[in-house]
Amino acid sequence: MKKRKLGDSGLEVSPLAFGGNVFGWTADETMSFRLLDAFVAKGFNLIDTADVYARWVQGLEGGESETIIGKWLKRSGKRQSVIIATKVGKEMGPDKKGLSRSYIFQAVEESLRRLQTDYIDLYQSHEDDTQTPLEETLDAFDRLIQDGKVRAIGASNFSAKRLAEALQVSEQYGYPRYQSLQPLFNLYDRADYEKDLEPLCREKGLAVISYFSLASGFLTGKYRSEADLADRARADIVKKYLNERGYRILKALGRVAQQHHMTPAQAALAWLIAQPTITAPIASATNLEQLNQLIQATTLDLDPSSMALLNQASD
Repeated sequence: MKKRKLGDSGLEVSPLAFGGNVFGWTADETMSFRLLDAFVAKGFNLIDTADVYARWVQGLEGGESETIIGKWLKRSGKRQSVIIATKVGKEMGPDKKGLSRSYIFQAVEESLRRLQTDYIDLYQSHEDDTQTPLEETLDAFDRLIQDGKVRAIGASNFSAKRLAEALQVSEQYGYPRYQSLQPLFNLYDRADYEKDLEPLCREKGLAVISYFSLASGFLTGKYRSEADLADRARADIVKKYLNERGYRILKALGRVAQQHHMTPAQAALAWLIAQPTITAPIASATNLEQLNQLIQATTLDLDPSSMALLNQASD
């Protein structure tokens, strides 16, 4: 498998990232271990998580995903074979959020403990913190890199304006710079990324690790009405896709999938992987069959007419 460069960090990643938000939520520890074993056995290496996963679930407090990954790392002995990407900044409790120096130093130790590792390959600002100067945040990351606790840093959910400002601060003061961006981007959610973020990432050579690559499962084709959302974990998110444009995209995905003997999910992922600025889309699986389908998508090439059909349907 040909790896892709993560900015100019020196790290190289597989063309698909496993989304660890399911660990401890819709995939229990046993299944999570099986999924990670299978993912790595196929030669893939990028595992994305966050300290806050899965705090949004009733009864969970955050840290569950990192904890499961840490147990798997200890059991499997695969630490040198994987790139662990986690995040900091989302609220973990009272006075536990943001990108201040003191909180980053606190949060990284907690993530390292849960992950049972001495270092994090890619440490990402989960969201912008306008209350903390960019200089303070980047200085804190600089310290972590110097101490060997972090190898590279990335940003998630930043506007183009703020990302450009952060890159400028890094250049001006000699701080490490964000090597990657993790934006919302898929066949349905295109506008925000393509308008301002994509040109910036191309200009600055940033890796792009897109999340919600399958629009929370909508692009698999399994949700076609509100009735399909009953008792589904992602129902509230998927509702926004149930409209004329969403159905038009599903129709185009169905045509492409049938033509190429693939599933709609594979077609949606193949479209993403083919985008010139996308380094590795993030996708999640809760069973081995789903994972195998995702992995197969990395070997599929869509012809120009199929790309054009999907572009037009989702424009």
